[in-house]
Amino acid sequence: MSKLKILLKNLGPGLLFASMAIGTSHLVLSTKAGAQYGWIMAIPILLANIFKYPFFEFGVRYTNVTGKTLTEGYLNRGKHYLWFYALITLITTFTILAALYTVTAGLFINLFQIPETYINYISLALFGFISLLLIVGKYRFMEVSLKFVVSILFAALLITTVVVIFKGPVDKVANFTPPPIFDGMGILFLISLMGWMPTTVEASSWVSLWSVEKWKTQPKPSLRESLQEFKVGYFTTSLLAIFFLAIGCMTLYGTNTALSGNAVTFADQIVQLFTTHIGPWAYILIAIAAFATMFSTCMTAHDALARVSLDIIDLLFSNLKLSGNKQIFAVGILVLACVNFIVVSVFKSNMGQLVALATFVSFIVAPIVGYMNLKNVMSEEIPLQDKPNMPLQILTYLGILFLSLFSMYYFWIVVFN
Repeated sequence: MSKLKILLKNLGPGLLFASMAIGTSHLVLSTKAGAQYGWIMAIPILLANIFKYPFFEFGVRYTNVTGKTLTEGYLNRGKHYLWFYALITLITTFTILAALYTVTAGLFINLFQIPETYINYISLALFGFISLLLIVGKYRFMEVSLKFVVSILFAALLITTVVVIFKGPVDKVANFTPPPIFDGMGILFLISLMGWMPTTVEASSWVSLWSVEKWKTQPKPSLRESLQEFKVGYFTTSLLAIFFLAIGCMTLYGTNTALSGNAVTFADQIVQLFTTHIGPWAYILIAIAAFATMFSTCMTAHDALARVSLDIIDLLFSNLKLSGNKQIFAVGILVLACVNFIVVSVFKSNMGQLVALATFVSFIVAPIVGYMNLKNVMSEEIPLQDKPNMPLQILTYLGILFLSLFSMYYFWIVVFN
């Protein structure tokens, strides 16, 4: 079998990772980074993708070698590791899904020109529809459908990026002064950007759970094949982040146009960015592509949070045996939908606050979760030949140091300025 056929056969967890990551961190934050600060924001985007890579790679490595989920590894390192991760997951449950669904509802309203007052009803419909897809279609449906969504999105973004770069940047307003990056607001935005770039570090266990689920229906690939499949997904997310940055930079930077924190207004601004440079005829295509992007992100994050929550509960309270039970999984999906619908109803007027809270938490805990993942792959469970090599270990420590120092700098800004 050719290498390409093997890669396509194994395509799954890495693809879901890409689909999940492309949502808010790319469509919202990367575009906003280019619009407000320009090309300079390529540096933190690339640094975040480079320094966080080992944190996610270790989840794939640990699960392939041991056959266990990453959360099982946390428990093996000590129950306090798992309790800490459970707390992070609880916070994530009340922020990430709500933020994703809010943006998606805004795009839907924009696409079909529905009055903004109906955003709660649209959110409720999305929660219900996606919950039904996950309960009935399960993992296989999600994997197959997202192969088409990600492929179409990549092609659409590539074309759009080429078009906006070919047409050149918009004219800057007179006496334009770029906003400072290293003041309080700038640092907070950097933390938001890097906190979810390419996605939250705690999502490393989500990839682990998807791998285990995929291997229930097909033979487990080799470690090399699993890592290769994940790298394709990871590289795709990194490249798309630069695409969105370029679009924001070339279409808004220097115009003093602020992207709204209101989900519906923001959705309209994003679609207008594309159609202004391609033409009005592309409006419906771009709107559908943007909606499909966020819809797939909602679906993958919803599925992952249900799986990881049940896995954590199982490991902390071993007598329950919730994981693998189809009825319990369905209940978990519905509970997440209900809880996050309440959060959406509260934060519907300012999606930006919700995204900022979620990304801030993700940024602060990133170096800790990264260290926990390193402890897993350096444990006795992993044979010497399968442990990460020295350059990857060094990159891990550099990532932990970089994110930790940036967090401390933020706290210094808040306390002393």
